[in-house]
Amino acid sequence: MTQPVPMTELWRGPLLESLHLGHAVICDDSGQIVQSWGDPYVTIYPRSSAKMIQGLPLITSGAAAKYGLNSEHLALACASHSGAHIHTDRVSAWLDHLGLTEHDLRCGPQEPQDMATRDGLILADDTPCQIHNNCSGKHCGFLTVAQHMGAGPEYLEIDHDVQQACLSALEETTGETSPAYGIDGCSAPNFATSLVGLARSMAWFASAADRSDRASDAAQQLTAAMIKHPELVAGENRACTELMRAMDGRAAIKTGAEAVFVAIIPEKRMGVALKITDGTTRASECAIATILVHLGVLEAEHPATRTFMNAIQYSRRGLECGVIRPAPGFPD
Repeated sequence: MTQPVPMTELWRGPLLESLHLGHAVICDDSGQIVQSWGDPYVTIYPRSSAKMIQGLPLITSGAAAKYGLNSEHLALACASHSGAHIHTDRVSAWLDHLGLTEHDLRCGPQEPQDMATRDGLILADDTPCQIHNNCSGKHCGFLTVAQHMGAGPEYLEIDHDVQQACLSALEETTGETSPAYGIDGCSAPNFATSLVGLARSMAWFASAADRSDRASDAAQQLTAAMIKHPELVAGENRACTELMRAMDGRAAIKTGAEAVFVAIIPEKRMGVALKITDGTTRASECAIATILVHLGVLEAEHPATRTFMNAIQYSRRGLECGVIRPAPGFPD
């Protein structure tokens, strides 16, 4: 099957109001497909779901060790954070540790998703800066690698040593040659891959403990950092944070823009990747939760799960008015 399949439904009253189609694939530690829906070979931009892959050179280059980075730094390097103080304070301290400032970032300013921080900026008659950008942790990682390499400050250029290291990491872990790249929202190159390639990479992360090379050690460190600090990877009330907490260390998950989601499941040596074709985040959140329940690493009735899967929708007066749920037959 090469066409996308129904994955997530939104019901309002007796009517199916919206239907979201997508592709998904689960790979094992040999890189083989365990189960798939739609077209596992569809080419996608992984967007921010690839941040763990982009984080590999931070460790394998020796930069993380040289600058004494800890698990919080590594979690932030993988993060699409909400711009809360727990995120921005740490990003600021990281830049200061490098002897750099916000002006050295190349991610651009972004209004924080965290409401308290956003309201604080408004009350102070202040504007968001690059540190508030949800990708500022990843960019601190890029800057760290660039300093360690002695490379130039324009670390987002496609031929820069940092981006070439990221491309090599993607191609090595996916087992594929990237066919193209696009520019992500944070202005960094985002290298395309097949969905199965992305799932294969996540399975490579999941099985890293079975290997003893430098890259696998880096993968273990990044996965462990995400699991240890789920609040740094996203933020309160965000799917990545809440579902990782609910799984209590059994998996690391990461969203990407335009409804991409991945999962690293070490206990099963499996990786998951999915893409909702219409780019709707609520649909990808429901779909990843559904697959994680299907794999037995997430409880269907956990309150966090019910926030994203079989999630009751309410009117602004608090009236029950609908539900977001898996489409019939998905994922069985």
